[in-house]
Amino acid sequence: MILSVVIVSYNVKYFLEQCLSSLKKAVEGISLPGSSTEVFIIDNASSDGSPDFLEPLFPDFHFIRNKENSGFAKANNLVIPLCNGEFILFLNPDTILAEDSLDTCISFFRNYADAGAVGVRMIDGTGRFLKESKRGFPYPAASLFKMTGLNHVFPRSKIFSSYYMGHLDEDSTQAVDVLSGAFMMIKKNVLNQTGGFDERFFMYAEDIDLSYRIHKAGFKNYYLPATTIIHFKGESTLKDFRYVKMFYFAMQLFMKKHFSNKGFSFRLYVLTLGLRLRQALSFMSLPFKKTAYSSKSFTAVYIKGNPGSEEKFKQKLAAHRMPVSEIEKKENAIIFYENDSFPWKKIIAEIGRESGKHLFYFHGAGTHAIVGSHSGEKQGQIIAL
Repeated sequence: MILSVVIVSYNVKYFLEQCLSSLKKAVEGISLPGSSTEVFIIDNASSDGSPDFLEPLFPDFHFIRNKENSGFAKANNLVIPLCNGEFILFLNPDTILAEDSLDTCISFFRNYADAGAVGVRMIDGTGRFLKESKRGFPYPAASLFKMTGLNHVFPRSKIFSSYYMGHLDEDSTQAVDVLSGAFMMIKKNVLNQTGGFDERFFMYAEDIDLSYRIHKAGFKNYYLPATTIIHFKGESTLKDFRYVKMFYFAMQLFMKKHFSNKGFSFRLYVLTLGLRLRQALSFMSLPFKKTAYSSKSFTAVYIKGNPGSEEKFKQKLAAHRMPVSEIEKKENAIIFYENDSFPWKKIIAEIGRESGKHLFYFHGAGTHAIVGSHSGEKQGQIIAL
């Protein structure tokens, strides 16, 4: 077996449906002859009925139901022993893959023996490039420059923007320090050497920690811009007080684990103080509630990949106060209706070019909703059809 895909899910039923729909086509896009793939979805005690809804729709995938929310690291580790693939892909449920995403990564591994893990170029639901697609290790100086905002002042600096490796071209294949756990494909034999995710990280920084251990084991982490995916970001996690506390706890845990020797002790102390200050500021800047993006922000929706005769689709949109326009206008939102003639790869390329010009929504062929996420600080919008 060539590939095992592992997805940990929590209360993202309709986003996960889009993910699995795109994943199924990406699996079919693997070009190596005789290749087979297995997919595991671990549900962390969702309350939205995700497994009951999705399991009949994707009978070839394996659904595992946790009785409690055990966190990202522990849930992934639960499934790793079940994986038979030469490679293991850890994938977030709020992602949409291009049809060539898996094939591109596997082919890269075949040509680069020093590759321990690969990640891909990611954009959010507005088409904006996600800087976490390629990151540097959060050494004390790099973390300090990020916390103080100097990485924004000098976004291309190798020194001040080292946290996001801003000096590296986002369109060039690069060996980088850290890959995102939203899409992280690893050789199974490398994972056997490094071990899985550190379960002390309930959520956040576990991908940094694993990337660091892969690097220390003598392998390289590669960033591949040859294929792009959508990562809506944070649909499983509200940006509330608990989120801020968990995020900064994870960063402190990572620094103590890897940088607590004598040479780093003073800088670690200073950085910990800085983290606590930044955490306090984050608490004060939190919104009281993560609200949905209002559909009143546009006059109508224009459907690209128009379903044509599927009037029921348009009628359901109208019932949700989303009237359909037959002409693309600047003030319209756009629904990307994926089908054989308008595949995800083409959609992803188009939203990258149109970033910032419209509000975008997405509907995979045969799925039961349209989804969109227009801000990392607000809950994504879902319209069940």
